[in-house]
Amino acid sequence: MLNEISGFISIYWLIFSFSFLVALTGAMAPGPLLTYTIIKSAQTTRRGYLTGLWVVTGHAMLETLIIVFLLLGFSFVVKNIFFMRVIGVLGGLLLGYFGFSIIRDLYRGRISTSFLTSTDDLNEDSDLSEKTALKNPVLGGFVVSMSNPYWWIWWATIGFAFMLQFDISFKHWPRLLSFFLGHEAGDLAWYLLVSTLAYFGLRYLNKKAYYAILACCAVFMILFGLYLGVSPFFKEGV
Repeated sequence: MLNEISGFISIYWLIFSFSFLVALTGAMAPGPLLTYTIIKSAQTTRRGYLTGLWVVTGHAMLETLIIVFLLLGFSFVVKNIFFMRVIGVLGGLLLGYFGFSIIRDLYRGRISTSFLTSTDDLNEDSDLSEKTALKNPVLGGFVVSMSNPYWWIWWATIGFAFMLQFDISFKHWPRLLSFFLGHEAGDLAWYLLVSTLAYFGLRYLNKKAYYAILACCAVFMILFGLYLGVSPFFKEGV
């Protein structure tokens, strides 16, 4: 009985943990949502450190929609082993490519760390948060995420491959819940940290620490990408 309970908990904890890490790797990559969060946090005079929470709330609303959309055709996909393998390989290759790209850019010093210096450096990008539609951070998180083409590519490949690998579906709703909570927790952990640092002056995270975190995430992306690409070939179709 104890072993069954332990196994029950472990699978959901595994899904939550992997989902958290995969989301964290995507969240930490420089992009429009990161820029928007930094600018909005720096410009907010009251409780700006919570901006990351509100941005991720809007972001999560959009991700809820795309997860539901993907799951609507999930039962058909699961029965097609060829499609599962194609999605797994594409997701794995893209994840591996992102990981290698981060390591390459870290080595060449191409990853911007302007947000670690001063909020004054962000003034030139202030138009991003001054647009009427983006004044509300929840709405801004939704709109900025939706306008990013790489976000759609990520979900169509990496996100979908993850869902296939761990049998995420409405039928197995505890797995779905673990996946969703883990993913949003990863986003929230990073963006809440960023908004807190931005609000209090961006003084507490130096370039080396940021690069080290990115490097660890990049290695995880490569390894998990390899797992996603190979594992579907050890499964049999229904």
